[in-house]
Amino acid sequence: MSTDERDAPPLTGHQVESILDEPRLVAETGVDARVAAIVDPVLIDLGYRLVRVRMLGMNGLTLQILAERPDGTMSVEDCEAVSRAISPVLDVDDPVDKAYHLEVSSPGIDRPLVRRTDFDRWAGFEAKVELAVPVEGRKRFRGWLLGTRDGEGGIRLLQSLETGVQEIWFPLDSLEEAKLVLNDALIRESLRAGKA
Repeated sequence: MSTDERDAPPLTGHQVESILDEPRLVAETGVDARVAAIVDPVLIDLGYRLVRVRMLGMNGLTLQILAERPDGTMSVEDCEAVSRAISPVLDVDDPVDKAYHLEVSSPGIDRPLVRRTDFDRWAGFEAKVELAVPVEGRKRFRGWLLGTRDGEGGIRLLQSLETGVQEIWFPLDSLEEAKLVLNDALIRESLRAGKA
């Protein structure tokens, strides 16, 4: 996404609905999937998008929920509001059979890429991509996002190799995990966006 697109005017109601309805390409399994199924509708009702659910085992169990507004932002106040809304729902549905600490946060600067629009929004930035099925004999790639191909349902990545630069295309349904790489360009963009 170009700087002009990141500085676009506020979203209309229809645009927000469309963004909230966009499916995630990466799905959790096990307990994480049960939690995602419970919290996703609550988040949508509040006007947020679920990015990822993860059960982490550090310092006891931590249930980490990454969420964002349709415009990609997430303040501390947003995290508090989401936590207050989903905590009682999780208490009632009780998807985790052990004690845990609930952590709600933004996706962060080196965020996971979980929707088609994430790959377009962050085109031009470096990412790590892991696939469920090999492409050209590999499952892991690192390179610069070129966005998605309209009509083909895939993600394009520019990879720097010893022999030169190569464009690689991945089918959307082969994606297992993807995230931005923390580097100077991403930090500069984050600082610039924070000042806008």
